Amino acid sequence: MEASNQSTVTEFIIAGFPGIEGIRPLLFVLLLITYLLIITGNVLIFLAIWLHQRLHAPMYFFISILSCLELCYTAVTIPKMLSNLLDAMKSISFRNCILQTYCFHAMGITEVFLLSSMAYDRYLAICTPLYYPNVMTLKVGALLVAGSWLCGFLYPLPEIILISRLPFCGSNVIQHIFCDLPPLLSLACGNTSLSILVDFTLNICVLSVPLLLILVSYIKIIRAVLRIQSSEGRKKAFSTCATHLIVVAMFIGTPGFMYIRLTKTYSLTYDRLLSVVYAVITPLLNPIIYSLRNKEIRDAMWKMVTGRH
Repeated sequence: MEASNQSTVTEFIIAGFPGIEGIRPLLFVLLLITYLLIITGNVLIFLAIWLHQRLHAPMYFFISILSCLELCYTAVTIPKMLSNLLDAMKSISFRNCILQTYCFHAMGITEVFLLSSMAYDRYLAICTPLYYPNVMTLKVGALLVAGSWLCGFLYPLPEIILISRLPFCGSNVIQHIFCDLPPLLSLACGNTSLSILVDFTLNICVLSVPLLLILVSYIKIIRAVLRIQSSEGRKKAFSTCATHLIVVAMFIGTPGFMYIRLTKTYSLTYDRLLSVVYAVITPLLNPIIYSLRNKEIRDAMWKMVTGRH
């Protein structure tokens, strides 16, 4: 179903993956199981950290907020994706589509800034261990988290305002698995050059600047770790940093291939697959990575699940 060329689009149809009608029930079950695992994993990490006094440290505080953020991040897209697998029409109103786009980007940008804060925390802990308890207090951590959320929700406003004012008067079929800026820009029938330029500029800044800060932090961290005399100390420091770097590489690296471009044309299949990676797979892997690579979190989760103290 498409709106006529003379009428203004009031709702969109989310195309999803074409040609999957025969396996929709299977995809629904797989996505539902994945979503339940995401919720379970992140809730367990959040509760394990907040219920165990010995984990009340800035590093674990950031991890608990990251788990909470992942729950919000996936709630923006996956429930609607599940609904679309059951709904033949797969429609979404114009307002809800813009809202989904805004919330998805706001949560994603918040996570980018939060990962930068976590890198700064690791830099202070390893490079300035004597000053770390006085500098990185829970109050400072809370301010960094609040700043991450504030920046996340303010940063995408210019591009959201611009795209909400564009005319949509042709096809209303979004060739994607959820509402997002690139597929929306491809449907706009007005001049999108300003929106594309603003989108490109903001994406460059939000991905490259935090990534640069993270890289600088870890260059200094690696230098400090190599100076540690104890091999056990070096191993522990590298293990802690490796977990964070894996998450950064997955979360920042994948969207970078999709959002940093100066054109509204794109490969449909390529973008859909990338979206599955950073909207579904990455949130699934994050709690697994942190629980498997961090002994303290793993032990706390086991005690919580088994009821042992």
